[in-house]
Amino acid sequence: MDLVLDPPHGVAPLRLGMTLEEAVAAAPREWGGAGVVRRSKGDAVAEWTLDHVGVQAMVEEGGGVVTAIELWWPGEGRASGTRVLLDGDEVFTTPAQELFARAADRGWRVDTSQPEYPVVPGVSLGFTRQTSQEVERDTNGLPRCVTSVLVGAKDYYDYRYE
Repeated sequence: MDLVLDPPHGVAPLRLGMTLEEAVAAAPREWGGAGVVRRSKGDAVAEWTLDHVGVQAMVEEGGGVVTAIELWWPGEGRASGTRVLLDGDEVFTTPAQELFARAADRGWRVDTSQPEYPVVPGVSLGFTRQTSQEVERDTNGLPRCVTSVLVGAKDYYDYRYE
């Protein structure tokens, strides 16, 4: 199965702006049932695991609609038939530096000022390069590949530039 990132709109069939109920209903049957966690202030998360790849549709700040979709790599020693794709690049197996260089080639600004949490503002993608697991690391000690990717609205990361 392929999960195709479509920033800043979502990860099909999940779209930003859906209610959590709409997101749960949009998930294909093969995803299985969603685990829904409600939090304080109206925040909530619907979660699925697809062949070890975690998927979360998040409702944040009590807005009532999905504001971000985050996907998590399978974890140390786990392989998955589910691929997470960004313009044809497999997000969790393409080396992070290569992934970011290709994003820059598309004309996107990649902000690596917080090396463990790089973002592509305006598009809007956020990555995690942090794990306590034993994985291959680059010369800076960061995981060679990203460990999660978040798709948010175009202004999702604006707070980093205020």
